[in-house]
Amino acid sequence: MNNPSWIQRRKSRQIMVGNVPVGGDAPIAVQSMTNTDTNDVEATVKQIQALANTGADIVRVSVPTMKAAEAFKEIKKQSPVPLVADIHFDYRIALKVAEYGVDCLRINPGNIGAEERVKAVVDAAKARNIPIRIGVNAGSLEKDLQEKYGEPTPEALVESAYRHIDILERYNFKDYKISLKASDVYMTVAAYRILAKEIDNPLHLGITEAGSFRSGTVKSSVGLGMLLAEGIGDTIRISLAADPVEEVKVGFDILKSLGLRQRGINLIACPSCSRQQFDVIKTVNALEERLEDVNEHLDVAVIGCVVNGPGEAKEVSVGLTGGFKKSMLYQDGEKSHKVANEDLVDELEARIRAQIAAKKERTDEKTKGAEQLPIEEVK
Repeated sequence: MNNPSWIQRRKSRQIMVGNVPVGGDAPIAVQSMTNTDTNDVEATVKQIQALANTGADIVRVSVPTMKAAEAFKEIKKQSPVPLVADIHFDYRIALKVAEYGVDCLRINPGNIGAEERVKAVVDAAKARNIPIRIGVNAGSLEKDLQEKYGEPTPEALVESAYRHIDILERYNFKDYKISLKASDVYMTVAAYRILAKEIDNPLHLGITEAGSFRSGTVKSSVGLGMLLAEGIGDTIRISLAADPVEEVKVGFDILKSLGLRQRGINLIACPSCSRQQFDVIKTVNALEERLEDVNEHLDVAVIGCVVNGPGEAKEVSVGLTGGFKKSMLYQDGEKSHKVANEDLVDELEARIRAQIAAKKERTDEKTKGAEQLPIEEVK
């Protein structure tokens, strides 16, 4: 499905995080962050690989010490995706990871010390074409801003962001993106709305410390969904007290629900009721688990009865409508054949994988054919 016409993305200038374009007309990037001990290179690389396998475009790694910076050097060598180093207070760590090839620095210029230290970091970033992410968080606002506003507010977040922006602009550094995060949905949304109107730099979205898997998913979906539907946002991170892999899955699900990115199976399933002719929930859960390795997009509908089933099945690549003992399988909107209800998961998986293989073959043939045409005809 294409980007819905009613979502007009905010025009932002594009920066590069490694080989991933952020902003402009680039796809909205999905990020996550490792929660391993950075000094444990093997564990951290393993988690980064798992995140990359799930679709993460960019991964952030905390680098709190010089020892961790040395570990980061080895992690960077083995990472399949661009890495952002999360650094606070010690500017020397930023200089070290810049030397080691970091793809982006997540810093707040105002908390890494004297002016000459900030300049040293900016100079290093400039020399190596490393972008910077300014990360403003409601939980760590400057003391004077807390006193000025009495409590974290959208305006306080924006003012804090401008303090850091002013520092980078003073050194003519333009390749930066910004995040304005709070655990409160309304505060976060309001802050991003204000800043989005005033600058053209890319914005990294997130509801910080959103909570457990369920509640954090809900808060993030509501907050980010509001902003993304308004065209605001160039990268996203879902902050969950859960396996970081789940953050990536939820991130893609949010983007898929808005038609902003398509990755993996788009599974349409009824919530089930007494009309169901097979165990819908059990079938869907089993199917989703089996298809976790699928990255290609395909619309699939699993409906337990004939009330809504035929209508949904006719709109997808693979559809299933529940029936007594046997259910009707649809392919590309047309009835195909009936399947015994005890064989549904096996049959659905086989049909889905066959559809994806055929789709890939058609794409490969088209690409191959275009490559063989004279340049004039390709144009």
